[in-house]
Amino acid sequence: MTASRLLSATGPDLAAHVAAFGARPSPSLDRLLGELESAGLEGRGGAGFPVHRKLAAVARAAVRGGAPIVVGNGSEGEPLSAKDRVLLQRAPHLVIDGLLICAEALGADEAHLVVHADARLAVEKALGERRDAAIIRLHVADHGFVGGEASALVAGVSGRPGVPSDRVVRLAERGLRRRPTLVQNVESLAQVAVIVRSGAEAHRRHGRAGDAGTRLVSVSAPGAAPIVCEVEGGTPITEILAAAGVMHEPAAVLVGGFHGTWLPPEALDAPLSPRGLDEWGASPGAGVLHVVSHGDCGIRATADMLAFLAAASARQCGPCLNGLPAIAASMRALAAGRDTRDELRRIAGLVDGRGACAHPDGTVRLLRSALTVFADDAQAHTEGRCRAGRRVRS
Repeated sequence: MTASRLLSATGPDLAAHVAAFGARPSPSLDRLLGELESAGLEGRGGAGFPVHRKLAAVARAAVRGGAPIVVGNGSEGEPLSAKDRVLLQRAPHLVIDGLLICAEALGADEAHLVVHADARLAVEKALGERRDAAIIRLHVADHGFVGGEASALVAGVSGRPGVPSDRVVRLAERGLRRRPTLVQNVESLAQVAVIVRSGAEAHRRHGRAGDAGTRLVSVSAPGAAPIVCEVEGGTPITEILAAAGVMHEPAAVLVGGFHGTWLPPEALDAPLSPRGLDEWGASPGAGVLHVVSHGDCGIRATADMLAFLAAASARQCGPCLNGLPAIAASMRALAAGRDTRDELRRIAGLVDGRGACAHPDGTVRLLRSALTVFADDAQAHTEGRCRAGRRVRS
């Protein structure tokens, strides 16, 4: 079940990296696109978009739009995720390799790497060991949850406020300084660096249930720091939880992070893959599994998350400015014993699909799944009871 590809080096230094993976290759654009398409690599940042298609779009735009720019996204504003930080701390050279491979293949003369503050020292040290990384500029993320969205990330790199933009023209066509811009999650870049060395077939051998390669997954529970595992694609959720030390049956698991979906116990045999989770209306997202036990209150946990998401809003549009605070307030009221379920569904319908970015939609996804999975808990709260034994104030 567990696999060690991205995290197989014995240490984060350049010597350990080269011993594990060998020297950095320099494939042509055609070879790189062919290997990534054959490998079936999908982005690991949350959206799951095929990596080769992003690269190809930037390459096409560069014909008329000038030399492209490549940006590695390790900002990791998702509170339940630690995978990007662990990767950058344990295998920074693999991420740097992937960034440089993409940059060279595209003919980029500039690259940026945005990292969480916890990973800064490891990446600075790694860059200091390299002679081939002069085009890379390091940035420390400071724009919070929505700052990790691609257009917000590019805005932050350019020195503007790191908030999402309602773009008509894609970043691949006109992004940083109006040049074609490739934005890839750091795990995706590390996967690129491994695939180019080992080949598409080796990548596919590590997946199952139609999900090629490995995934980094952050497993957590309320009040506990995430544990990061590298697992084969398509591994059932129950197996991943067991590998992370979760031996009891959860009351529910949040898949994908704060913009994700709550799943009931009967869904946990599903593979952690886009296809495996589709029937449950979920996706792997940023590779997050957050476990709620029978002694926890799912209603209160979701209320806390919705309050966080309302506060994290860029406050650029009505759904974020008005809708998300209303959702958070109504969910807090439900946790306190008022029956606000109809009001929550009404506001969700007004917010869904109307935001300037995907933040409102992700918030509504979390809310709707909570009202479904924790339906019995919600009913108990309206009756002045909490199934987890917490006090409810009417």
